[in-house]
Amino acid sequence: MTVIRYRWSSSISRMAEEIKAADLGSSATTSAKTRRFWPSILRWVPTSTHHIIDAEKRLLSLVKTRYVQELVNIGSGPPGSKVRWFRSSSNEPRSINTVTFESTQNSPTLVMVHGYGASQGFFFRNFDALASRFRVIAIDQLGWGGSSRPDFTCRSTEETEAWFIDSFEEWRKAKNLTNFILLGHSFGGYVAAKYAIKHPEHVQHLILVGPAGFTSESEAKSEWFTKFRATWKGAVMNHLWESNFTPQKIVRGLGPWGPDIVRKYTSARFGTHSTGEALTEEESRLLTDYVYHTLAAKASGELCLKYIFSFGAFARMPLLQSASEWKVPTTFIYGFQDWMSYTGAQEARKHMEVPCEIIRVPQGGHFVFIDNPTGFHSAVFYACRRFLSPDPDSQSLPEGLTSA
Repeated sequence: MTVIRYRWSSSISRMAEEIKAADLGSSATTSAKTRRFWPSILRWVPTSTHHIIDAEKRLLSLVKTRYVQELVNIGSGPPGSKVRWFRSSSNEPRSINTVTFESTQNSPTLVMVHGYGASQGFFFRNFDALASRFRVIAIDQLGWGGSSRPDFTCRSTEETEAWFIDSFEEWRKAKNLTNFILLGHSFGGYVAAKYAIKHPEHVQHLILVGPAGFTSESEAKSEWFTKFRATWKGAVMNHLWESNFTPQKIVRGLGPWGPDIVRKYTSARFGTHSTGEALTEEESRLLTDYVYHTLAAKASGELCLKYIFSFGAFARMPLLQSASEWKVPTTFIYGFQDWMSYTGAQEARKHMEVPCEIIRVPQGGHFVFIDNPTGFHSAVFYACRRFLSPDPDSQSLPEGLTSA
């Protein structure tokens, strides 16, 4: 069923209802005339899981490697638990949207996990290159993208982490995966790291791309941020954060103007203000369509924000505090212009008892895999050299990349 999300004035709402009624009318001609009557700027753009999957297919039409898309059933909650993903009013089974790309026989498995406000389609520029060396599997985390979007009723950091970690583990079981390389970007890096700490027996190597959540506010000790929080603007923003006001709510609240706002963002971030290789016109159009549908759909996983991070994106349960518990060899990858500082990774490395390296990629920001896909692929191949090369010790860091 199509879901339409908006929050606007009653007069505009009545317009939307009339448009919807026209769309559902039995006469196609009358419906078309009604749609023409209203300016396009006043039309709500419907969204649903089906719209997301369709937009995903259009975006992945840019990828040459064949793939299979599936909704992997993970049940209604963790085995033995009395809560259903978590405290949801519904006991219906949940599913994780998954794409698996063709690969050569015996290729190592690489599982890719997206960040906050994103979905697996954000890796569209990387699938072809990575699938040439790996069996690539990318997922939408529970509550994101084309995956199920249960009511999010977690009330603590522990419950919220379990929402993502346990649902990923149920997905792993359903896919019958035992050993794989796990790659996570930003918030997905946070989830991947927490998963690897809890289930190290399944992860051969951990790749964290611009990971969030390494430091707490007290550890960051930012004089500028402390002063900003003391201002009225800082107080307002902190209140909005603690009220769980997410960027997605803005997109929904803007109603018919939502798609244009998303278009302006993608055009600016990955075009005008790109730190590397700007999107082509077709890439921008397809990514914009995909991003809009993933953001405007029912709120679910996005509501994790205030439970995982305090205002300023500081982790409430920082990964740095768990560094000594690390049991999986790890590679950190950062773009030179990434706003996520690699100093947290450097500090964590001091406490790790497993191999750890930090690679920086030029001409790349927080979305380094979009900004500089070639450099990103080189970094991933180098990170996984012991799985890809018969003589990994002879491999040197690819030209252009730097080690921190």
